[in-house]
Amino acid sequence: MPATGTTRNTLRRSVVAAAALPLLIGALASCGYGSEAKKDEPKADAAASADTGKKLSAPEVRIGYFPNLTHATALVGLQEGLIEKELNGTKIKPQSFNAGPSEIEALNGGSLDIGFIGPSPSINGYVKSKGTNLRIISGSASGGVKLVVNPDKIKTLDDLKGKKIATPQKGNTQDVAFLNWISEKGWKVDPESGKGDVSVVRTDNKVTPDAFKQGSIDGAWVPEPTASKLVSDGGTVLLDETDLWPDKKFVITNIIVSQKFLKEHPDVVEAVLKGTVKTNEWINANPDKAKESANARLAAEGGKPLEAKVIDPAWKSILVTDDPLASTLKTESEWAVKAKLIEQPELTGIYDLTLLNKVLKAAGKPEVSDAGLGAK
Repeated sequence: MPATGTTRNTLRRSVVAAAALPLLIGALASCGYGSEAKKDEPKADAAASADTGKKLSAPEVRIGYFPNLTHATALVGLQEGLIEKELNGTKIKPQSFNAGPSEIEALNGGSLDIGFIGPSPSINGYVKSKGTNLRIISGSASGGVKLVVNPDKIKTLDDLKGKKIATPQKGNTQDVAFLNWISEKGWKVDPESGKGDVSVVRTDNKVTPDAFKQGSIDGAWVPEPTASKLVSDGGTVLLDETDLWPDKKFVITNIIVSQKFLKEHPDVVEAVLKGTVKTNEWINANPDKAKESANARLAAEGGKPLEAKVIDPAWKSILVTDDPLASTLKTESEWAVKAKLIEQPELTGIYDLTLLNKVLKAAGKPEVSDAGLGAK
């Protein structure tokens, strides 16, 4: 797995609240596309570059993300204005999503320009469009995924056989990882229905905590903060997915862009990447403030911050990184093929790290690898 360019970060302490978004959604998950830009809006003479004084080529950029702590770069970068600062006048329209497929749909439909998203939706979106609709332009986060179980019903990993375990959605990043883990145990599960030696119950993250408390599921393989919410409700972490990967790193969140937007507005994309790189650097230098900032963003969306008993363990399990950890995306695509969720994909061209590496080089940071999957 590529290790260069990774900003390592152990996330720590506390809670605050602030800011507001057009949408009111749950702190653990959300739905909806947010405001859409009118298609006939002008795309020139919008703003001046902070570095050169030249005007950027778009008046606004529509950025999508999830209200999950695995999207820490987006939460903190938006909350602190670190991304918008690099745009120097180009407006950000934030759009919050609950699931990868809906974000991909918005990107493909032209109502979203740039998005923070997991590897499985990135692969699916790229393959279904035959490589025409998106590019991965940066990493964002690693880790932050755990298997949490009811300790009264499950005490060891072998006890999962015959139990009901939730994942967020069929074919999503956690679902693929769990199906692969089941397969490596030698157990059988039908990937479409989720039925088999383990019952894989596809459950929206905002519903999972209640399903867990009511006993309709016995555990869940989920991202943060849902995992730590389940622990606060009496669950036990049986497995941290980080421990399954070499070097304890795997991509959980990428930054993607519409190929059309990248072609028409590379200056805006570069400015956004300057903002995300500076955001990750700020998170690393200010872990306590960064945690407060992320929680403030969640509070602005959901009406209240996460409790310390939820955010503290969740935050420290996530690494922010500029490196997309491209070799791990390749591995995750192989898992999806093995699970028969997708056919063997042609992923050459899914990455375009040109602008990211330009930004990293200018900042004196090491460039990162696309693992041979870059655009030719």
